Amino acid sequence: MYRIEVEKEEDWWEVEALYDTCFAPGRELLSSYRLREGVAKVADLSLIARDENGVLAAAIRFWPVRVGEGEHRVLLLGPIAVHPTRQGEGLGALLMIESLTEAVRLGWDRVMLVGDAPYYERFGFEKLEHVEMPPPTNPERVLGLSLQPDAWVGVEGLVHRDA
Repeated sequence: MYRIEVEKEEDWWEVEALYDTCFAPGRELLSSYRLREGVAKVADLSLIARDENGVLAAAIRFWPVRVGEGEHRVLLLGPIAVHPTRQGEGLGALLMIESLTEAVRLGWDRVMLVGDAPYYERFGFEKLEHVEMPPPTNPERVLGLSLQPDAWVGVEGLVHRDA
């Protein structure tokens, strides 16, 4: 049994330790991290899952970014991580569904991420043909999801930090 809750300030170190466990050293050198620097995460969408003993099992965060000349506001999903001893239990999918449902409720139109299409396609994510992450990002891994009908129509260009 897991308890899903919004990440609190006091959870920060524990969540960062989970990300260090799940991702390779140097994860903070990725272009997506540069888009997060100096920008507050979307707190209402950044969720954690704890087991019945209060042990952190999974976490997901979202950040606001802008795309293109039109300054389209977009949610940047990531990182999402499940502790290696808890993988295969559906925790990643649970956090994904809970957070995306809340994003719709809060009025967000679109979300993007950099990730493996075979995993994220089951949630409705598709390759974004005309959206460019800062280098070095493989364009095949830039995926998006419309939270509202046609939310990605006309949204194109370079992704940059939300001011």
